[in-house]
Amino acid sequence: MFERFTKQARAVVTDAQVVARDAASRSIDTRHLLISLVQGPGPARRALGAAGGDVEAILARARADVASSGLDADALAGIGIDLDAVRRQTDEVFGAGALEWAGRRSGGHIPFTPDAKKTLELALREAIRLKDRGIHSAHLMLGLVLAEGPGRALLEGSGVDLDVLRSALAEQPDAA
Repeated sequence: MFERFTKQARAVVTDAQVVARDAASRSIDTRHLLISLVQGPGPARRALGAAGGDVEAILARARADVASSGLDADALAGIGIDLDAVRRQTDEVFGAGALEWAGRRSGGHIPFTPDAKKTLELALREAIRLKDRGIHSAHLMLGLVLAEGPGRALLEGSGVDLDVLRSALAEQPDAA
């Protein structure tokens, strides 16, 4: 299926891996794809804006969602550990952001979650439905809107009307 991806769509998938790696994520989900789709110019960003989405606010929320160090502050507090105090002490001893950097991988394969895989599959279906030969980034966004996952939930939670977004995506020149 990846051979049907256009250069732009391949870049989205590659950039999602970079987003996940930078956030020390153990997997790539639809939030990583969403960030990659709308952080730069392109049909997904244009359609999201046309659908009334506050692109910068959605990006900030998605980045905040995936930027966790992997440490659950509430769970640690439950056993008497103050994560903020640990973070301050690590910053003092090792430098600013040391705790977050400690969990980041230097490379290696990051697997896709089932919702991200479903997004890619649905993108193919959308390309076929629209009678396109290749899978464009607009198709990826259409797949993300259709797939149940944290990326879609983030869009819904941000007040984006998914039907309006789908219509805006279908009107993009790269999607037809």
